[in-house]
Amino acid sequence: MPGTLLQTPLHDRHVELGARMVPFAGWDMPVQYEGVIPEHRAVRTDAGVFDVSHMGELEVEGPHADDFLQSVLSNDLGRLSPGEAQYTMLTNQDGGIVDDLIVYRVGEHSYLLVVNASNRETDFAWLKEREIRGSDVRDVSDDCALLAVQGPRAIERLGLPPASPFTFAETSLDGVEVMVNRTGYTGEDGCELLCMSEDAVQLWDFVLERGVVPCGLGARDTLRLEVCYPLHGNDIGPDTDAISAGLGWTCALDKEFEGVDVLRRVKAEGPERRLVAFVMEEKAIPRQGMPILADQGGGGGEVTSGSHSPMLDVGIGMGYVPTSRAQPGTELTIDVRGRPRRARVVKKPIYNREG
Repeated sequence: MPGTLLQTPLHDRHVELGARMVPFAGWDMPVQYEGVIPEHRAVRTDAGVFDVSHMGELEVEGPHADDFLQSVLSNDLGRLSPGEAQYTMLTNQDGGIVDDLIVYRVGEHSYLLVVNASNRETDFAWLKEREIRGSDVRDVSDDCALLAVQGPRAIERLGLPPASPFTFAETSLDGVEVMVNRTGYTGEDGCELLCMSEDAVQLWDFVLERGVVPCGLGARDTLRLEVCYPLHGNDIGPDTDAISAGLGWTCALDKEFEGVDVLRRVKAEGPERRLVAFVMEEKAIPRQGMPILADQGGGGGEVTSGSHSPMLDVGIGMGYVPTSRAQPGTELTIDVRGRPRRARVVKKPIYNREG
């Protein structure tokens, strides 16, 4: 039926728990259970679990899979050994970000890409169009479920051994075969558990039995904003480049990939604008699309992400401003529904445990 929302394998569990469900990227997803603030604080102080089974999974295999991915992804795949992962970008000819994703090197010539839910079809088509002989891209998203268990006690509660960030390993949890990925989107320790979709309910129940708090997309958004992780479609997209977004470290400019010439030029000349983090100096909640007003120090900009910080109890956000106004300490004025409100550029991340 046209317009019908997709459901993850855990949809019934969310409904049973009384989650408030909302449409997101074509999916019916839980935005909160008990509430955004308690869920956010659970992740910062203990452990929370997010159903992120709406994310896309693409397998790339073949004797020339390495050459193919090296030509389309911004980061240097050559740094990865099997069992390691990397944050990287899929870029267009203008250096814009088609998607930001994580690539996992499963074997010598075998890779798994975990991509944003809203870009799954775009990414798959983009890669298929550029596929070279000896490489094969397959969309295996429907076969997979993904649970993000995040927080300082996440690994302890799951009974998992310590491991380095951006590594992964196969194991069994409660009889369920899982790929334990030491990655996440909250700024906390933890992992993302990949399993077959038919095992998702058993794995979810196991995680909750270990005392992990179920969390929705609301807390996921405030958590990632506190640590300044960009959201594709808000902070980054096909019309923004990684250098301006502060993600130049994901671009190996000494290799060839789509849009690299543009990125080299932006790096050499310096970006005209930068994605900055800011904290409100007056009581106000910034939201996406709100203008950042121009002043005598330079031109204006726009808020790309904004919310209330549960840990700092203040309005926070990110937005693009002219490079001349991007230094920490710079005063900004945000147009909050017609009312000018003062803000200050801060060093990223906005929040960290050390204060």
